[in-house]
Amino acid sequence: MKSKRAFFFSALLLGSTLHTAQAQSELPGTFSVTDERASEEISEVSRLYLDGNLVATFRLGLSKSRETRTIPLPAGRYDVDYALCGEITIMHNGRQETHQVSSEGQLHHPEGHILDAVGSNNFTDFFLVDYNDSSVATHRHGRATVCAAPSS
Repeated sequence: MKSKRAFFFSALLLGSTLHTAQAQSELPGTFSVTDERASEEISEVSRLYLDGNLVATFRLGLSKSRETRTIPLPAGRYDVDYALCGEITIMHNGRQETHQVSSEGQLHHPEGHILDAVGSNNFTDFFLVDYNDSSVATHRHGRATVCAAPSS
């Protein structure tokens, strides 16, 4: 009788260990995004969307020049569409100018990577890049459809 109880306990323990390992392997991965204010910027508000859902907002200004956020991937997804939207205020010829910037693209297995939010073309294009692995983030030039002007 003792051997049956020991076998049952061992099977129960093994089953719960396997279930825990399976649950841990199904946890979504994460990646990081760093946004840094350029020297000519006064302020910046940026929003990151994955598959059309807002996942992070970055707010930079004269007192905060850099922010890094850890972003969870949707469960079971390794390739996701992203959009990066922002309003950037710069000084140009002694005047303040605010630019609406955005683009969209796709992230390919970004888990564990550190991506940078990058502006180019005189603050008219805004996208994610991994300087260590260019295959992680691709982007399409032009405005992202999800990036409507904020209402607040």
